[in-house]
Amino acid sequence: MKYAAKAFEGKTLDTDSLASYSCEQIKNIIQKHGTRAPGSPEELEAQKDMAKELEQWADKVEIEDFTVHRQAFMGFIPFTVASAIVGTFLFIKALYIWAFVSVVIGAIPLFLEFVMYRQFIDFLFPGHTSHNVIATRKAKGETKRRIILIGHADSQYEWTLNYLLGGKGMLAVLVPAVVGLVAVGVLGLLTFLVFNYASSVPEWFTKTIDILKWCLFIFFPGYIGFLFFQNPFKSVPGANDNLTGCYIGMSTMKAIAEANIELENTELVVILSGSEEAGLRGAKAYVKAHKADMQDVPTVAIGLDTFRDIKDIAVYDRDLSGTLRHNKDVKGLVREAGENCGYHMEYASIWMGACDAAAFTQGGIMATGFAAMDPTPPRYYHTRLDNWDNLKADAIKAGIDVMLETVFMFDNELLGLYK
Repeated sequence: MKYAAKAFEGKTLDTDSLASYSCEQIKNIIQKHGTRAPGSPEELEAQKDMAKELEQWADKVEIEDFTVHRQAFMGFIPFTVASAIVGTFLFIKALYIWAFVSVVIGAIPLFLEFVMYRQFIDFLFPGHTSHNVIATRKAKGETKRRIILIGHADSQYEWTLNYLLGGKGMLAVLVPAVVGLVAVGVLGLLTFLVFNYASSVPEWFTKTIDILKWCLFIFFPGYIGFLFFQNPFKSVPGANDNLTGCYIGMSTMKAIAEANIELENTELVVILSGSEEAGLRGAKAYVKAHKADMQDVPTVAIGLDTFRDIKDIAVYDRDLSGTLRHNKDVKGLVREAGENCGYHMEYASIWMGACDAAAFTQGGIMATGFAAMDPTPPRYYHTRLDNWDNLKADAIKAGIDVMLETVFMFDNELLGLYK
């Protein structure tokens, strides 16, 4: 550390102890409240306990509610699988354009909900009340800038395929399912165009289509496996994903407060969002409610999401299934902070999925994501194995180190100097 060490000069800064504290508190949260599905009572009770801790270090702690339709995010699966199967039989029956239409109808919710995190079919599912915890530590003097550290308190419904097969095995099921869906749609449209608009249809093309009709059945195991991708009735402990992110933000505020350090012109905000696993709903709700509030001074947000695999520690360049690019200056700030702490961090991208930072970037707020997670994904990811006994203190310590350095660099106006 460079800037954090200067700020703590003559004071105690023990990030090993902060990491141990985080591990112990994560264990307590899970043992007391269990799993925390988006918008569940357990999510709220865990947030209330963490809010009480934050009250020791923040000037203000608030809990805001919003509505989440928690099953909508993955609710497309049976519908999309059905559309692929129906499309296959329509193709066999030579109803080619209808095979294409069936696939398009099934692909729309998959793309908008799971890939783009839009609230497309949410209204079709029951609503639940979820919450965001917002802890604010004011600047010593005039507030000239604001930094938000956000981690999510909820945990995902179990990804059955990842638990049973591991990341590579899960992909071996999902990739054929997606390929099959695309194949039916492309073949349906292509065959319709050739048979209806080509001046003549070669005999080889007709024979090939007759063969391909039956080859499409090879994708059916993938479709059936896709139906068992997630267990909608069983959520997981979520120790690493993402109580680690919550406690890295909390530990950053704790360290500053307990050393009686006041940031000169920077307001520090720690958010424990709800329902991130249901499609970033908590972060989206916060940005929608507070966008105007965040425009009074330069504001940056850092999404903290899963700190376990230290070899994979990284700053996120692209997010939201690779469709969104985070702010270059914020990325550079966090990366430089990592270098100051002895961690060489590459830029990484989330090619499937997203973290809370994406909601801020979408809303026009400077942001980036920060994590230490094997992108394979590892077998603990979104499974019952993500429990308190699977925590890695060194990864949590790294997150705390980097966030403390980032906060003090930001307070020293070191934003916009990085590439």
